[in-house]
Amino acid sequence: MDDGFSERSGLDDAFGVDRGQLSGVDDAFSAHRGQLFGVAYRMLGSRADAEDVVQDAWLRYAGADTSDVADLRAWLITVTGRLCLDHLRAAKIRREAYVGPWLPAPLVERLPDPAQVDPGERVSFRDSVSTALLLVLDALTPEQRVAFVLHDVFAVPFAEVAATLGTTVENARQLASRARRAVADGEHRHTTDRARQEQVLAAFTAAAAGGDLDALLRILAPDVVAIGDGGGVASAARHPIVGALAVARFLLGLYRRALRHGHSVQPALVNGDLGLVVRMPDTGETAIASLAISPAGLITGIYNQLNPAKVPPLSLDEL
Repeated sequence: MDDGFSERSGLDDAFGVDRGQLSGVDDAFSAHRGQLFGVAYRMLGSRADAEDVVQDAWLRYAGADTSDVADLRAWLITVTGRLCLDHLRAAKIRREAYVGPWLPAPLVERLPDPAQVDPGERVSFRDSVSTALLLVLDALTPEQRVAFVLHDVFAVPFAEVAATLGTTVENARQLASRARRAVADGEHRHTTDRARQEQVLAAFTAAAAGGDLDALLRILAPDVVAIGDGGGVASAARHPIVGALAVARFLLGLYRRALRHGHSVQPALVNGDLGLVVRMPDTGETAIASLAISPAGLITGIYNQLNPAKVPPLSLDEL
């Protein structure tokens, strides 16, 4: 999956750096920039914060003597990991003041042309980070999250992970192991292949748009949870809604309102999984909805991102 990081412009204007003098440095860094964004986004769940971290990593790289660095990729990932650790520790304090439930800021892409998609891509989600799994990562301690992302996702040796965390190699191994178990449970419960996602999403939209409560209940897990993130700005439920019947009734209410007010619903890829972009002309809001679907074809989570600070600007031509 494309990590969604585009080339930055105006770096020299923003930071007083002469790009002409550092063109060779920037070229070397650019080869790893997309992957560094992937590291930061998986750790922080925020596109804006991830981009800030990548900018900070570039500045540190531009000002450092890396002539004796044998593996520039590993060096840059380690620097990015340290910056993310600082962000995560500060975020724990900021999160206490967050209004309502918190969801990660989504990465949204247009649906690929089925004729141009490699069949292997339909079942390979290793490089994607679904909303459900980002929430699993968010429940970890900052140290566990950094250890898991660096080692298990980006293959950074434990000696370097330990140096990033300021701990021993053995402790770094234990932190990654605890995180690995939590992520494995989340993948088993919330992740299925693209073909099954397509079937469930079609059944979901048909049942919701048709007001069919029984059909909705057939595809909702008994303990399904619906979470809306309005950030205290957009209208969203202040608490998660849990249970198939409660979630089904809530969804039918949303769809009745959508039909009444002429909301548009478009399918899209949300963090590599199938989801929906909902535009609400009556309020001017846009919601990014993603579904967590189990291997059995049951919806285990519905995540609605409405916070305008987290909804990426999307034109109709983009989807």
